Amino acid sequence: MGDKELQNSDNYFSIAEIKEGLYKENGSRFLAIAHPCTSVEQANEIIGKIKKKYHDATHHCYAYRIGCKGEIFRLNDDGEPSSTAGKPIYGEILSSNLSDILVVVVRWFGGVKLGVPGLIKAYKGATKEALNNCTIITKVATTLIKILFPYPQTDRIIKELKKIGVEGHNKSFLEECSMEAYIPITKLGQICTILNSIDGVTISDLGRTSINK
Repeated sequence: MGDKELQNSDNYFSIAEIKEGLYKENGSRFLAIAHPCTSVEQANEIIGKIKKKYHDATHHCYAYRIGCKGEIFRLNDDGEPSSTAGKPIYGEILSSNLSDILVVVVRWFGGVKLGVPGLIKAYKGATKEALNNCTIITKVATTLIKILFPYPQTDRIIKELKKIGVEGHNKSFLEECSMEAYIPITKLGQICTILNSIDGVTISDLGRTSINK
């Protein structure tokens, strides 16, 4: 996965489903759970559920990376020596070039201390095993816009959206016509300039989201 290149800055890689990986060392068990995740709130909810499910475990360490450029991220060692758990988990996420992902590694202590090198190897190994089991998908970073327009401009707007490969949805043709469209980030400035040049058209940004390609 690490040698894949993105075709453009709108595209990035994530995982399609929840997958697990197991690593064992000197009696300790490390269960890595890779989970698709698109917000900090979702990450916290997933972590809470995993802690509840595996309440008998010694540690619940994790790392997540969110956004088309991985701009939101966090690492947590959950009581393990500093940088022996969250950092190697996050390192595997980075080396696999993934985002919108949370990996939690649940550890059951086996009675033998592994030391710093052993812990790093274990958390890295468990994470790598889980990621190797994942189906990788391409996602497209977009911004959702709402377009308000007079009815006579309908065909022109639809035509301009189609030029950049976008279909409008949530269309309304009441007294004031409107439609919404997911615009690839790299094409946002281009399409807004064109639409704003059309008489009677106004645009509002409803926020960024991501869709599978």
